[in-house]
Amino acid sequence: MIVGDRPHPAKPHWAVCAAAAAFGLVFSSSTILSSEIIDRIAISVGKQVITESQIDEDIRLTAFLNKQKVDLDLPERKKAAARLIEQSLIRRDMELSRYPIPELKDADPPFNQIKGRYPSAAEFDEALKQYGIDEASLRQRLWWQETFLQFIEYRFRPGIQIQDSDVQAYYQRELTKWKQEGLDHIPSLEDSRSSIEQSLTEQRIDEELERWLQDARTRVAVKFHDETLK
Repeated sequence: MIVGDRPHPAKPHWAVCAAAAAFGLVFSSSTILSSEIIDRIAISVGKQVITESQIDEDIRLTAFLNKQKVDLDLPERKKAAARLIEQSLIRRDMELSRYPIPELKDADPPFNQIKGRYPSAAEFDEALKQYGIDEASLRQRLWWQETFLQFIEYRFRPGIQIQDSDVQAYYQRELTKWKQEGLDHIPSLEDSRSSIEQSLTEQRIDEELERWLQDARTRVAVKFHDETLK
């Protein structure tokens, strides 16, 4: 899975978020129409479009959040394109299900946390400039991450059931590993139950989301206007 990262015991690959993961698309149809005018369309996902500039921005935002060097070569562009395709499929499902979209202010806490890592506002602005992004695009990205995480909880968690046998099997695997590592204090099954159930739930959500995306790809036409991104 490409889209994201969540800090849980058995960290699913949806958690790269950061994890989990590059979230730059917006919901505004006017933005999409504007993008068609000023950008070259790279990919169509149903009625939605992904432009070359959105791919470029996705790469830059991902590099900034992961504190990595910006790499605009083709392999990274393909990864960004795949992320944005999945985001388009998820956004389409949000719209069809009339999911209540959170407000942009939901991005304030993670935005302020990231900004607080820099000694001054000037240094934060300079870092953004070095990556070729701005505050608005960063806020939008962080807002989408929050929206995405809330949506998959809403969409998939209610159907997840963890059996006691699953918890016991997970604990036995961990117990074997702890003994091999020579852990001094090995927690009991009951002490570990809550974290194990949480970890298993996250894994199941990840699996359900992957299955859902595979199905969505068969129902929504994806056209590569830029053939190099396939």
